[in-house]
Amino acid sequence: MDDEEARTRLLDAAEALFYSEGVQAVGMDRIRTESGVPLKRLYRIFPAKEALVTAYLERRDRRWTAGLRDAVATAPDAPVAAVFDWLEAWFSEPGFRGCAFVNAYGELGAGPAGVLDVVRRHKTELRALLGTLTDSPAVADQLLILVEGATVVAALTPGPDPARRAREAAERLTA
Repeated sequence: MDDEEARTRLLDAAEALFYSEGVQAVGMDRIRTESGVPLKRLYRIFPAKEALVTAYLERRDRRWTAGLRDAVATAPDAPVAAVFDWLEAWFSEPGFRGCAFVNAYGELGAGPAGVLDVVRRHKTELRALLGTLTDSPAVADQLLILVEGATVVAALTPGPDPARRAREAAERLTA
């Protein structure tokens, strides 16, 4: 196994475990066991847990944001509705536990600077994407609040309903 394969295996294990159980609940030894990557190589690739958490969130951000961008791009006549339709599908996935970025921030607070930077960049990027759907910065901010609120509610009461209710509010807001 080369370093690239080891990195991928480590990130796959980290994502599955951190998202389902929480960052603090999962130690590096558990990541090593689940990934099958020797401990020495794990620490060569990720010298500290913060580096692994940061890399996990960066990779998740790229994938999550690309999925949302694709959903919006494929619905040019109803991009705001596409955001909430995409959220509805995400909220319905098995194992949905809310926003990985908010979860990590909730666990770690302003502690690790690298993690906090990724969380802030992710939310800034989401706000920028929503800003492309309206000419009003205030409406973009309100759409962000609807997205974030629906995600938190869905984490507490799993299923598509929070996305549907947020979509109704977003449609009234943008009408």
